[in-house]
Amino acid sequence: MRVSRRECLAGLTTFVVAGCKVAPATQVSARQAAPAPSPAKKGGGDSEAPLQTFTPENFGAAGDGQTNDTDAFARMTAAVNAVGGGTVLLQPVTYIVGGHVPDPTSVYAFAPAPIMTFDGCKALNVLGNGARLRCADGLRFGTFDPLTGLPTQHSLPYYGTGELASPYVAMICAQNCSGKVYVEHLELDGNIDGLLIGGPRGDTGWQISASGLLLVNNSGAEHIVDVHSHHHALDGIQINGLADRATAALLEKVVSEYNVRQGCSIVGGRNYSFSDCKCNHTGKGRMTSAPSAGVDIEAESSPIRNLAFSSCEFSNNSGAGLVADSGDSADASFEQCRFIGTTSWSAWPRKPGFRFTDCAFIGSIVNAYGDPDPELAAHFENCTFSDDPALSPTGEVYKSDAPIADLSDNANILFDHCTISLGHAGLLPWSTKAIYSDCVMAQSATTQAYPRGTFTGTNRIDGNVDLYGSTVMGQLTVNGQLVPNTV
Repeated sequence: MRVSRRECLAGLTTFVVAGCKVAPATQVSARQAAPAPSPAKKGGGDSEAPLQTFTPENFGAAGDGQTNDTDAFARMTAAVNAVGGGTVLLQPVTYIVGGHVPDPTSVYAFAPAPIMTFDGCKALNVLGNGARLRCADGLRFGTFDPLTGLPTQHSLPYYGTGELASPYVAMICAQNCSGKVYVEHLELDGNIDGLLIGGPRGDTGWQISASGLLLVNNSGAEHIVDVHSHHHALDGIQINGLADRATAALLEKVVSEYNVRQGCSIVGGRNYSFSDCKCNHTGKGRMTSAPSAGVDIEAESSPIRNLAFSSCEFSNNSGAGLVADSGDSADASFEQCRFIGTTSWSAWPRKPGFRFTDCAFIGSIVNAYGDPDPELAAHFENCTFSDDPALSPTGEVYKSDAPIADLSDNANILFDHCTISLGHAGLLPWSTKAIYSDCVMAQSATTQAYPRGTFTGTNRIDGNVDLYGSTVMGQLTVNGQLVPNTV
């Protein structure tokens, strides 16, 4: 589908996708700057063991929405890391963060300043209390001349170094943590409209780190609750987990929207669950960078397994609402989720073992995974498919006059007890080897559709269709006429 992120970020020696290392900011000793921390209980864990409490104010943060508090956050984080973890208490205020630090040895012209990079913690709580971290105005992102500070432009693909600029790698990064990581109730505002934008870098668009939240190589459990991550120059959330992690992660009530490249990137790991989350409007702000998906499941660092999404929404993204197309990824379930494609596909699930139950699709899907083994092919159970613009937040429906599902010759994709209701210009699925079991399908458009495959159980189709080559088992009624069995 495209060059991988790892290739896009090749040559960045000061950090890699698998970690949050950046050039260190000039700062005083955390031990000198901090008062004696107070004990606190672990906010998101099961243990009652007291943890030391840290606040950015104790390290010099103003939290007034005007003063840049980046160095105070970096000093606080160094203190947390020095004792192996703790509880970070934020206030319900706006903290201005982000900056460029001098680092002549790096590949950056304007290197990103560290904000909160928690590394190797045995237990970590970040209690937001409604705080907002907002990127400072006027910082650079993209490629710039290191001497003049002016934007540079190169033909893509471009993987050169020495001109890169970013205000931060991540606002919050938790990496290599052996104990539970808990983050709750805060806003991460990338302020893309307030940045100075330079030239692009990568295969297409901007492939330079600047994300809201990174979870990297944590062997402990992770719990992220009520986080709003938006308008970042790369991803709202990026997850890069261990291939053999035995613990689980839960992200709930997380909203990631208006980010440039991805609402959520999953590039490695297993055992991640998402509940009541939204990954919407990617690439719909100031900038867009491919693939501009709601969620992108793309194994790069390690295989991806055992993902679960429940009551989540993927709506109005410049790219597909869901894309899974490269790397060793498999076994993802989606239950009671909504996929709304306005200017691109609602879903692109080309990996084995993807299951959709009680989900709604508005706008066309494409590249559902097919396989000679029916257990590996994509399954849709009790799902609905619609071309109704009233169900779209913009009134747009992608491929509104094309097949609602472009399945090509992919084998054994299962539609079980599904309803495909197309009251506008949409067409029924294009397929040759799909399995339709106990489905109801109807289209109003007069253009002929081709929902071919194997029909089992009781199915009904209303509309202009050609089923040539299909296998009919059970009962199939087309436009009120019973179709004879073929076996």
